[in-house]
Amino acid sequence: MPSSRESAGKRGVQTWDLDTETTLIRILAGNARVNPQRAAMREKKRGIWRETSCAQMLESTLACAAGLEALGFGANEALLVLGDNRPRLYMGMVAAGVLDGYAMPVFPDATLDEIKHFRQEVQVRFALAEDQEQVDKLIELRESGAIVEHIIYDDPRGLTQHPDSGLISWDELQALGLQRLAADPQLRENLIGRAQPGSPAVFVHSSGTTGKPKGVVLSHRNVLGGARSAFLGGACAFHEDILAYLPMAWLGDFLVTVSIGLGMCCTIHVPERQETVLHDLREVAPTFYFASPRSWDNMLSTIQVRMEESTPFKRWIYRTFMDSAIMAERRKLEGKPPTWKQRLFKPMGELLVCGPIKDQFGLTRMRNTFTGGESIGEDTFVFYRALGVKLRQLYAQTEGGSFTALQETDEVRLHTVGRPLPGVEVRIGDDGEILIRSQSVFSGYYKREEASREALADGWLHTGDAGYLENDGHLVVLGRLSEVVYTAKGERYIPNYIENRLKFSPYIKDVAVLGSGRDTLAAIICIDKEPVGHWAESRGISYMSHADLSQKPQVLELVRAAVQRVNSSLPEGLKLTRFVCLHKEFDPDDGEITRTRKLRRNVVEERYAQVIDAIYAGDTEVTVKAQITYETGEIGITERRLSVQGI
Repeated sequence: MPSSRESAGKRGVQTWDLDTETTLIRILAGNARVNPQRAAMREKKRGIWRETSCAQMLESTLACAAGLEALGFGANEALLVLGDNRPRLYMGMVAAGVLDGYAMPVFPDATLDEIKHFRQEVQVRFALAEDQEQVDKLIELRESGAIVEHIIYDDPRGLTQHPDSGLISWDELQALGLQRLAADPQLRENLIGRAQPGSPAVFVHSSGTTGKPKGVVLSHRNVLGGARSAFLGGACAFHEDILAYLPMAWLGDFLVTVSIGLGMCCTIHVPERQETVLHDLREVAPTFYFASPRSWDNMLSTIQVRMEESTPFKRWIYRTFMDSAIMAERRKLEGKPPTWKQRLFKPMGELLVCGPIKDQFGLTRMRNTFTGGESIGEDTFVFYRALGVKLRQLYAQTEGGSFTALQETDEVRLHTVGRPLPGVEVRIGDDGEILIRSQSVFSGYYKREEASREALADGWLHTGDAGYLENDGHLVVLGRLSEVVYTAKGERYIPNYIENRLKFSPYIKDVAVLGSGRDTLAAIICIDKEPVGHWAESRGISYMSHADLSQKPQVLELVRAAVQRVNSSLPEGLKLTRFVCLHKEFDPDDGEITRTRKLRRNVVEERYAQVIDAIYAGDTEVTVKAQITYETGEIGITERRLSVQGI
């Protein structure tokens, strides 16, 4: 018997009946047949939102597939996709799947060496690029020996007279495809029916925290199984409005924008630029929104900065009603009802404070709102819940192909990620590892048989994360199992667990906790320049640069207070005793973190060995030389004197 949610979902479905034995292009064809004029995608260009209907999206995708095939693209070919979120790039990815090929999105700020690594996995003869900047990378890739025969580009600015061969505009590719479709009446249906549920839908990569990222190929069955579980678990509904701003190379974007976007016949809104996301978010006011904890923190910082810059009377109103709402939300999380005063303040607070803030930031229509990727700070989480945004935590992994666990709207806890979604089985291994089994789980790493066998032993995905299930089924994620380490005194801890709690502070952006095999724990801390800078300016503290700000005595005291708060919740043997504020942020271009901002611990410990030695030697300061990579690709060396602080 289907669940009540499944039955209700099917009664309302006009295009996809949640059957995973289909493909993305067939679902798109169904959307175009039933809702031909419905906006499938909206892109902001030069301040104007331009719509692409379901019917237009289908025709453009099929024309792209027909054009690619005319150029020689076929089954098992890879289409490298470079650029920020763009409708044509999404359509190109779906078109590659139509032809049984691999759509391989790459982070837009990826370096040449990172792109070379992806190219080494599979031969790349075709690439789809957003603009001249990305085309230049591909031409440089050619010059390094790669055989990239055809480069299709979206934005023609600076490329119409480009001397390099093999460049073709999106419009030219469309014309070639439309010509083939007009000449062969059977080709359209042939393309729609060619791919099978087990055929590749996307080729993404693991985060690569301990080495080079591993290739993960997900089939149509995988990604649609994930969309089905998300729908049945209450994560999404049909006809959502979604803002597509997450990196296209991250599985989270493909799941939300393509799998859920097409499966639920949603409207995908593409911002003009990454710099305009907050402005465009207000205009769109999406009903579905998924963001990392860092994004939620940044938005909260913006709200707080604007309030600090307002009049004293407005600040008083904000603090009065927000403090009441936050206290009421904390009582709710503790299972207590709000006080009479909090109930009295709520409608007035919504009218004067919460409503206007939600309107200014495009939060008014959000029904399904999530955070994931790492732990979110308690203060941040409670703030949005108090504001009236029903923010929920979830758990997901690239190899899992979808969301694994999710909190219910009215059953959230600060320390859990909710219960497993329908169709997802979760159990805890003897060593405390989280194991997953579902239709969305991948079938193995691309051409990595040994790693695949380890990851999928006994028919379960071994996530590599440590955690446990509470008595009522809520999942608690502690951190990476491989990062379980011991101090010299035998104290067991997970550095990532402590790091996430330090990052709950709005003033701390990144952390590396030290202590494996040592007597005590310490930390290398990177401040978050924007909130720390505003904090310093509001107190009349002048500074010249990020490096200068990080070493100000007042800032060091600010960070020390944040460390002491975390220490208060840690056992005696695991309290941090010393720290250093680094003169810069951890940078993916320097290899210190991944593109999704996960710490590469081995790189950090090797690069800052001198700093670590000074911390444990009891020094009060250390001079550090660090290699940095500039936007031009040039490598430079910086030298800074850093203060070593005790707690």
